[in-house]
Amino acid sequence: MRRDWLRTATDAIRRHDHRTTLQGAVAGLGGAIAIGGMEWFSRAAHTPLVIIPFATSIVLVIGSPEAEPAQPRALIGGHIVATLVGLAMLQLTGPQAWAAAVAVGLAIVAMVVTGTFHPPAGINPLLVVSNNLHWTFLLVPVLAGAVLLTAFAYLWHRWVRRRHWPQRWL
Repeated sequence: MRRDWLRTATDAIRRHDHRTTLQGAVAGLGGAIAIGGMEWFSRAAHTPLVIIPFATSIVLVIGSPEAEPAQPRALIGGHIVATLVGLAMLQLTGPQAWAAAVAVGLAIVAMVVTGTFHPPAGINPLLVVSNNLHWTFLLVPVLAGAVLLTAFAYLWHRWVRRRHWPQRWL
């Protein structure tokens, strides 16, 4: 039994594609640099860009750049649409726990309908409603962060990976 496990593990290592490991390492480096840049910008601008899920957006855009939710329309549009839904719900109901939950559900619907589905943006309405955030949250950090991440991803994929990104802008 033990020899079968060892043989299976050895065979798997032999079959492993080392290019996949290298691609993962490059994506990991890109993600780390993007998070570091976002952290630096947040501190320099005294603006909490890290408050929203840009970490998960970075993982998606750098790690799976071909995915539909990783395209600029979804990245920027998803964050904007989801935040707008949260702001509307907050205006209608106030900072209620049930309203935060409904806002997340409505944001999913709104992103799907508008063709801007970006899963990490689903937390934005929860943050807006739960924390009673002001409409300026839409501009900074949401819009500013999404645009900065798009610019970083463009440069990263073009200059470092030497690949075409995005597949489409709109």
